[in-house]
Amino acid sequence: MLYAFGFERVGVVVGDLYFLDDNAPADQRGAERGIRLEVRLFERPPLHGSKYSAQPIEVARPIWRADLLEAVDGPFGAFDRTHHHPVVRGWEVGARKFEPELTADPIKWVGEKLSDLDTLVAASEVGPDDVAPTDADDLRAAVPEIQAVIERMLERIREGELATAPLRPADPLNARNGWL
Repeated sequence: MLYAFGFERVGVVVGDLYFLDDNAPADQRGAERGIRLEVRLFERPPLHGSKYSAQPIEVARPIWRADLLEAVDGPFGAFDRTHHHPVVRGWEVGARKFEPELTADPIKWVGEKLSDLDTLVAASEVGPDDVAPTDADDLRAAVPEIQAVIERMLERIREGELATAPLRPADPLNARNGWL
C-alpha cells in the first residue's frame, strides 16, 4: 500500500515494506516488516494532452527516509530495526542511523522530523531552491494526518494484511515487497 502527500514541490510517501537482506550485518539479518516513509521531491511534467487531461505526477528524488521496521520473528511493536537515513545522495541512502527516541516513540519522532523540512533538506543533495517557500509550512500542517496514516498502516501490519513476504521473490535471500 502506498500513500502520497503532495505539496508544491515536496511530498511524503508512506508505504508498507517487507525486507530481507542476507548481506546485512549479523545483528540485522533476517526478515523485517514495517513502514518506510520518504520525503521526496514531486514534479509535474508537461500535460500529455489538453488542459483537461490528467496531470502527470512524478515522485522524484528522495530527501530523507525513515524505516519503522522490526524483525518479523520478534514481537510486534518492538521496533528493533527502526532507523532513519539522515544523508541521501542522489537515489542512494547512507547508512542506517538508530536513535533511542525513534525506537521508543517512532510516530512522534517522525512527526518532529517532518516538522523541520529545512534541516532534512540541508542534509541532502537537494538545494533550498528546489523546495517551494510554502512546502515547510504545508508539510508541518499535514504531520497529524501523516501520523494517523502510519498508525492505521501499523494496525494492518499487526493484523497480517500489509508488509507481507513476496509470493515468489526473484532472489529469496534478498526479498523485498513494497512500493518504496
